[in-house]
Amino acid sequence: EVKEALNAVNIEFITFWDVRGVGKATQKRIYRGIKYDTSDIERIMITFICREKYLDPAIKALLQSAKTGQVGDGKIFVSEISDGYRIRTGEQGDRSVYLEGEE
Repeated sequence: EVKEALNAVNIEFITFWDVRGVGKATQKRIYRGIKYDTSDIERIMITFICREKYLDPAIKALLQSAKTGQVGDGKIFVSEISDGYRIRTGEQGDRSVYLEGEE
């Protein structure tokens, strides 16, 4: 759902991976009838880079598609990227992220 929601607001490429974190929340696991209590929490981390004009729509898409109402829905952090380069062509800045002809 998250990938589809982001794609609908022109976020066409995301990176995601499985991560583990430690926090106040714990998860109970049962393995062979034995309950284990662990503070390692499994999550999926998503990153993407977008132009300023896509930022608000992307945030709204994430808030709507990722929300379950349960603890662990996640957080959104916004950072500025100072520059970017496309290695293949040497393009810099916005041009390094988007294809020719996109505005």
